Amino acid sequence: MTERQKDTVLRVSNLVTEFHLPEGIVRAVNHINFSIHSGETLGLVGESGCGKSVTALSILRLIPNPPGKIVEGEILFNDQDLLKLPRGKMQEIRGSQIAMVFQEPMTALNPLFTVGDQISEVYVEHLKDPYRKAWEKSVEMLRKVGISPPGQRAREYIHQVSGGMRQRSMIAMALACNPRLIIADEPTTAVDVTIQAQVLELMKDLQARSGTAILLITHNLGVVAEMCDRVIVMYLGQAVEEAAGDVLFDHPLHPYTRGLIGSVPFPGRKSLMGKERLEEIPGMVPSMFDLPKGCVFHPRCREARGLCKEEGPRWAEVEPGHSVACWGVA
Repeated sequence: MTERQKDTVLRVSNLVTEFHLPEGIVRAVNHINFSIHSGETLGLVGESGCGKSVTALSILRLIPNPPGKIVEGEILFNDQDLLKLPRGKMQEIRGSQIAMVFQEPMTALNPLFTVGDQISEVYVEHLKDPYRKAWEKSVEMLRKVGISPPGQRAREYIHQVSGGMRQRSMIAMALACNPRLIIADEPTTAVDVTIQAQVLELMKDLQARSGTAILLITHNLGVVAEMCDRVIVMYLGQAVEEAAGDVLFDHPLHPYTRGLIGSVPFPGRKSLMGKERLEEIPGMVPSMFDLPKGCVFHPRCREARGLCKEEGPRWAEVEPGHSVACWGVA
């Protein structure tokens, strides 16, 4: 066991999150298991609606109840189960030990307060700093994330700064208390490719300096290739494959993973299968209210066989560090 594996920041075991709606029960997260170690970036990837963001909100206990509810599982952070903590203790952990960078800063940040005020609130709330000291630390944090001039930008409102600066402000707020874990939910979706590269470089640099663990939620496989040490592929609330980032791209096992990678036009190469035409995943994602029997991916799978339509595949480690849930592989 490596030193990194010994320093496990987060361990999620058998997590199940449901939404009880008038139309029926939706199991948005279905028995997810994973761990994140200090200094590591773990990616959660998959199509929209596969349960990535619900997984993140479950970790932070931000699932709206009703209609949502975590019905099963264990979330160990620093060896304490977050699901069993009192509400007050959980509020102390959010923002200080576990921070989140949301997808859209225009909705996550408050337009009625300046950028500096919102970062200062983190210091006042969690570190009990006096406001003047909190403001000074906020300006310094803006400088660390590359915002210039930081004093001026701290006095501005979010509508007065660019999209890239808003995202950097979100990262500054997330890093204010030196958290052990950052959950980044599509942190580059709302910015152009130039700002995206800057944001990713910023996150890598800050992680290298602080040893923070990052849970990166994205559907952008280019971001995954750039950032992630390990990757979990999700489909309809379930994990279907997990591997190191380079292994996943070089040797994907699950048909869904191969479809995702094969549909991306990588520079200087053809599709994953060496064809001129990029791969596509046939069919549509089924309704969460009416999941197919057996493997939930089998209606869209070109390799499906009889067993796939009758029984859900078991999660199996094919080789060290590379696991998959597929009857055709495991």
